[in-house]
Amino acid sequence: MAVWTATTAYAYVRPRLRTRRLLTADLAVSFGCLFATALAASPYYLTQAPPLSGYWFAGAALSASVIWGRRGAATVALLYGFADLTLRVIMDAAITGATARGVVLLLLTGLAVGYMARVAERAEERFTQAVALEARLFEREQLAREIHDSVLQVLALVRRRGAEAGGEAAELGRMAGEQEVRLRSLVTDGLPEPKGGPVDLRELLRRQESVTVSVATPATPVLLPARSAAELSAAVQAALDNVARHCPAGTRAWVLVEDEDDAVTVSVRDDGPGIPADRLGAARREGRLGVDQSVQGRLRDLGGTAEYVSQPGEGTEVELRLPRLPGE
Repeated sequence: MAVWTATTAYAYVRPRLRTRRLLTADLAVSFGCLFATALAASPYYLTQAPPLSGYWFAGAALSASVIWGRRGAATVALLYGFADLTLRVIMDAAITGATARGVVLLLLTGLAVGYMARVAERAEERFTQAVALEARLFEREQLAREIHDSVLQVLALVRRRGAEAGGEAAELGRMAGEQEVRLRSLVTDGLPEPKGGPVDLRELLRRQESVTVSVATPATPVLLPARSAAELSAAVQAALDNVARHCPAGTRAWVLVEDEDDAVTVSVRDDGPGIPADRLGAARREGRLGVDQSVQGRLRDLGGTAEYVSQPGEGTEVELRLPRLPGE
């Protein structure tokens, strides 16, 4: 017991060695020492006090609560009770209340330590994420200063000079202006979310902003599961693509995001000529399913809705509504 105590004291403090294999070996040695009581003590000894190895067994039980969690702690405590009863039967010793008290103590301490270990682990993960986030913010600020002093100023100059020159230069200036807006949005708002966590919908939609597309979002993050945010952003992009494809050049579009308690609503409105009555129905009957699949289909798959409101000469508005699931 003394040798194994020194071994585990050395191994458990080193993350590289603190594995399930070590814990399994620890439990095997602990149960072995518990049953070795039959060779070192008399049955009368067990009627006076729990076996010495029973007190020592608590170290392995607490290690299980840290590595395996509360369920592991409860399982080890129950196995200890079964092993103690088996030992008393083997030694033909009387069964006393010490066994029940030992199981209860192991359960209480194991559950408490297991819970606190999980809380500490989550706190460490959040602290790590916060440090990484701070580092990304600092790096982004440095990059933003460099880009602002070089690339953005050049694009802005090309946009202005192109507009002044007219002709093909004006088209080049317009394209430079769009890239300026997108790059500025990416630099100021394009902080990536941690993998596997919720995604801020605002960041995805701001990347679609251009000289003809304005995006208005709440001041606070609009967090959605990664897949939901990606599909909703793709539906918005499909609606904007329809504006660029079917409306005259220079048609403006506005994207408005509303974050409610029970749903997220994104409205896409343009000042184009509008959609003639029954045009969407005719396109569906003709087999052209762009709106039906790219916009409405995406929202249907997510459990949301997509509604088109349009009058000839008054533009078109698409309202994309995605209900929030409990816990989101």
